Amino acid sequence: MSNGERVFVTAVKKYCASHGIAVEIRADGWLMAMTRGSQRRFTFGYDLGLNSAVAHRIANDKGATSDVLAMCSIPCIPHTAFLSPAMYKYIVPTGAWTAMLDLLKQNPHGLVVKPNEGTGGISVFKVRTEPELEVAAHEIFSSEKSLAISPYVEIEDEVRVILIDYRPIVVFSKNRLSVTGDGKRSVLELAIAAIPAARLAAVLSGLSGDISKAALDEVPPSGRHHALNWRHNLGAGAQAVVLEQSEARAATCIEIAIASARALDMRFGSIDVVNVDGAWKVLEINSGVMMESLNRTHPELVDAAYSAALDLVFDQTAKA
Repeated sequence: MSNGERVFVTAVKKYCASHGIAVEIRADGWLMAMTRGSQRRFTFGYDLGLNSAVAHRIANDKGATSDVLAMCSIPCIPHTAFLSPAMYKYIVPTGAWTAMLDLLKQNPHGLVVKPNEGTGGISVFKVRTEPELEVAAHEIFSSEKSLAISPYVEIEDEVRVILIDYRPIVVFSKNRLSVTGDGKRSVLELAIAAIPAARLAAVLSGLSGDISKAALDEVPPSGRHHALNWRHNLGAGAQAVVLEQSEARAATCIEIAIASARALDMRFGSIDVVNVDGAWKVLEINSGVMMESLNRTHPELVDAAYSAALDLVFDQTAKA
């Protein structure tokens, strides 16, 4: 969030107030100290401290997560990490650019290039040509120490599972916005007419770099559905739709998410599971749980999730 207090900070303050816990906020909420009697616990960023340092680091490293899941035979979208050229003085050079080009040649449908430790869909590029790959790598390396590359795949559905001690707390799909053609209006005109003004700015900003002016000017045939973004990121306009855990796809995603969390030994985190060609696979894992977008429609679920996690923070004898 660019303005205002983060939902995470508000949730921690609310929990502490209702449980007689003193909270001291530093660094605009990025560091908080919670004290009750002799117990003192810290939060940092979106991390409540339930995960070990190793689990936290692996979950936030897309390349490492992909390697661990592959070792455990858990279906996932493969991610290959590459260090910034500025970091190569610390390791033996292995021809990173050549390896990137090889991945491009091996994936004719293109690649997705993103920060290796980034979240929220920031600086995520779909590339199909060598110049596009070079631009993406330069952009990411200008601010990041590493990037991750995965094959571009058509994602039919994406579900996020938030787990606490391997129990699903919140399960929701991330539904991309789409418009339906009428044979008369352009994609942009349809979007302006169909999307509420409050969401339009986020949606249009999410299209930046993902769709050309020609694509926005295209007039879809009557009845054809046209997705406004190839990404399912909530920050790019996708909508969170809470699922019943008994629903078939939710149950499948929960099963994969639990196996993934156990593989990383992660007590609290969110797992994004995607449907590609009818098969469910893990896309990404995050040990810092962000629920800013979900809070807009389901604040009660956000409070419940953070409260359940904080219950464990102040009861470290709880067993997984």
